[in-house]
Amino acid sequence: MTALRAGIEKLFAWISAALLIVLALEVLVGIVFRAAGHPLAWYDEVASVLLAWVTYYGSALAALKRAHIGFPGLVNGLPRGGRIIALVVREVAVIGFFVLLAVWGVHVLDVLAGETLVTVDIPVRVTQSVIPIGAALFILAELLNLPGQIAWAKGRPAAPPPTATDAAKELSQ
Repeated sequence: MTALRAGIEKLFAWISAALLIVLALEVLVGIVFRAAGHPLAWYDEVASVLLAWVTYYGSALAALKRAHIGFPGLVNGLPRGGRIIALVVREVAVIGFFVLLAVWGVHVLDVLAGETLVTVDIPVRVTQSVIPIGAALFILAELLNLPGQIAWAKGRPAAPPPTATDAAKELSQ
């Protein structure tokens, strides 16, 4: 399971990095063309879509790394039974929300059938597919973290929640 998780984390990181690079290049090209007096009609619309994609795919990566904002001090201070209850409530809420997001995201894709972006002939279903896909990836990340979280809640050794020091080390690599 650890190797699978590490492989998925690398894949999420590569996808997020690639989207971020494409977004940065698209913005730079848009700036250059605008400065040259020939603004690109599609620049803003495509940048908005890319930003949404970076957000959804990046949030799945953050979920896998357990890097979203949380209150670990509160839960860490609870006795074993309290940690288990808090974990169950958290996972039901988070996974339940993303299941709803995925299901309704698929419904949105059905509603948008036949629509294209205003400035480029790209189906809106393609651009909005990030909603159910991103939700499914977030659920996958939560499920991959669940065994370690259960072990931690029961008081067994498991990876503790990331700290600010962990984030600083990762950013400096």
